Amino acid sequence: MDGQANDAVGGEPAKGVERKVLPSLERRVLGVLVEKAKTVPDAYPMTLNGIVTGCNQKSNRSPQMTVDENQVETAIESLRRRGAMIEVHGTGRVPKFKHYAYEWLGVDKVELAVMTELLLRGEQTLGDLRIRASRMEPIADLPTLQGIVARLIDKGLMQELTPPGRGQLVSHALYTDAELERLKQRTPAFAASEEPEERESSGSGRPSRSDEIAELQQTVRMLEERIAALETRVSGF
Repeated sequence: MDGQANDAVGGEPAKGVERKVLPSLERRVLGVLVEKAKTVPDAYPMTLNGIVTGCNQKSNRSPQMTVDENQVETAIESLRRRGAMIEVHGTGRVPKFKHYAYEWLGVDKVELAVMTELLLRGEQTLGDLRIRASRMEPIADLPTLQGIVARLIDKGLMQELTPPGRGQLVSHALYTDAELERLKQRTPAFAASEEPEERESSGSGRPSRSDEIAELQQTVRMLEERIAALETRVSGF
């Protein structure tokens, strides 16, 4: 990233930008709607049952959740009041829902893909974020992602949790105050755990063992996503 975003951890949003806050389940619901709209368009707009299934999905989620329809309905109603999603009525009797995330967050399609991965998984390294967000929108390389992150920080939607460099940790900025405090408390330990990988990766032109493991994990995630997409299609009917 260029400019002031490189100078300190937790780059500050532009002046006058009001920080948006969403509780964890509302973040999950919004993230599910955007994810499915981009990856399983046949199952979008989504039914309540489909959203519940997406929230409880095991792949591409952190933390894991087990929520019911009543909890998701409450989150949906709150998101509707915020203007982040709407209910639509099609030819069937079952109500369906679609997101207004582009308008509500003020982002383009690639920025929204990055935000969606953060809403579904929370904090992660830039390397992981690029790979994961690329399943929804292409992100050519790390410098490209760094430019996207800089824009999202300026909009008050993202924050840096560790200094720029290999293994940098970032997250969205939609946490509640209590969640943000807990995140800050656990970040140093997370950053320290990245150091052995950095030493292992340096000084060699060949992929490190950690890189090879990450590639295998991504393959597994892609297979899990295909299974989840089939589950979503079934639950949407």
